[in-house]
Amino acid sequence: MVDIEELTKRYGKFVALDHMNLHIDKGEIFGFVGPNGAGKTTTMRIMCGLLKATSGKVTIDGVDALGRPADVKRKIGYVPDFFGVYDNLKVMEYMDFYGSMYGMSKREVEKVADKYLELVALQDKKDEFVDSLSRGMKQRLCVARALIHDPELLVLDEPSSGLDPRSRHDMKNILRDLKEMGKTIVISSHILPELSEMCTSIGVIDHGKIVASGSVDEIVNGDKNMPPVRIKGYMLGLDAEASANRISVIVKERFNVDRISIQDGEILVYYSGTRESDAELLRSLVDNGVHVHQFFREKEDLESLFLKITGGENRGAKNNY
Repeated sequence: MVDIEELTKRYGKFVALDHMNLHIDKGEIFGFVGPNGAGKTTTMRIMCGLLKATSGKVTIDGVDALGRPADVKRKIGYVPDFFGVYDNLKVMEYMDFYGSMYGMSKREVEKVADKYLELVALQDKKDEFVDSLSRGMKQRLCVARALIHDPELLVLDEPSSGLDPRSRHDMKNILRDLKEMGKTIVISSHILPELSEMCTSIGVIDHGKIVASGSVDEIVNGDKNMPPVRIKGYMLGLDAEASANRISVIVKERFNVDRISIQDGEILVYYSGTRESDAELLRSLVDNGVHVHQFFREKEDLESLFLKITGGENRGAKNNY
């Protein structure tokens, strides 16, 4: 659905996007993860034809997004981080206004608007003024508005920003429903646990480059990011410290490990391994007389991995590029 090749955007001497490459399959919910100023919003705006690239190529559903922006805009629905509404319009008037921009008749608008207002649970608000809606309702209305021309790709920049937990939960369910309807969704968010729950794949962007991409499991459990295996056990005749040291020697002799650390009698083994190699490690310990009463590979969440990859989010970035 989306192919980005060598995409570059410069603001004077500042490089917002640095020859970025990315592929997003049709039907995915793709999550953009990155610190402020990393290039998320810049990439989305270029995809949507709202910002010119310095160089590179963006193809959306086979259409050259940089060379034919008018054609590609009909394929995209865009929800910006700061959404705008017209408070003196009623909900249905608001939908009709945006539908008219795509040359849709009132009958066409009503048919599509009913479908998507029902999806975002606002069908009973059609005759109410927009300024009477809560923030969460306004955000859901903006999603419905972005879908008025029935686009194949929905791009959302921080859609859950400022929403309460219930509104964020509703938004997450809406996006899942849209995926079931065959929509491709690109979403950026700082609420990383939510992205990890709903996205089929993610891309970590830092300093204008994609530094990691794939499914959440692939990124979290990739060779470079594998969390350690935590082992606790003992050997007859040895105290806790001696047992830990002996276990470390057994592991090093039989496995190619990056490093081993001992914490309060527990051994943390850092190495790239599959479930099969973990099982082989456990079997080797037992065969060598280790009484194992704790053995598991720790799990790393997306947030801690994000901080590890990017070196922390608070790096003094002032611009939301």
